[in-house]
Amino acid sequence: MSRVAALSGSKAAVWLAVGAGLALIVAANWHLVYVAIMSQPDCVPHVRQSDGSADTFRAAVSSCTVK
Repeated sequence: MSRVAALSGSKAAVWLAVGAGLALIVAANWHLVYVAIMSQPDCVPHVRQSDGSADTFRAAVSSCTVK
């Protein structure tokens, strides 16, 4: 009987480790989603109107208000 008890104890330890690993992955992914949703980056300077030059980039639709 002690051999069966030892096997069930090691199985419990394995399942506990698997559960802890999954909980860690879920928590890390939840944190990434939370930060992505809650962060609001500041406006960065960019070209407002294209001057026809091929080496300048501008935002397709700017969310920054013109000041």
